[in-house]
Amino acid sequence: MKSDTILYGVIGLLTGVILAGFVARYAVNSNNNGMMRMLGMHTSTTSQGMMDNNDMSIGDMTSSLNGKTGDDFDKAFISEMIIHHQGAITMANLAVQNAKHGEVKNLAKNIVSAQTKEINEMKSWQAQWGYGASSSDRYHNINRMR
Repeated sequence: MKSDTILYGVIGLLTGVILAGFVARYAVNSNNNGMMRMLGMHTSTTSQGMMDNNDMSIGDMTSSLNGKTGDDFDKAFISEMIIHHQGAITMANLAVQNAKHGEVKNLAKNIVSAQTKEINEMKSWQAQWGYGASSSDRYHNINRMR
């Protein structure tokens, strides 16, 4: 009987995580600004109604890599991934502060830790390979001021 309860708990947790992933993916990829704001993501637009460079969707980031190879690809990929990871860290910090369940808070803490490590590694590569300051540094500095 006890093992059934644990099994149902694990199944429920996994279902919740998968559902949350689909909702977040839908919000980002469909440019659903209301849902993105609810998740704590910045969604400002320019006067022309276009998204800011700092608020590119995953599709926009992926499109910016099309046609690039070699150093040009690596430089753009690393820059976009740093921005992507910084957005994940921002969301995860909100979860650490606001989530109800300890599991969500622990997941968020793990995301912050892992993606901070990856950002530092990618910035190290940028310096090693002579890629210089990236748009991700601009993004980070702008969002620190908000």
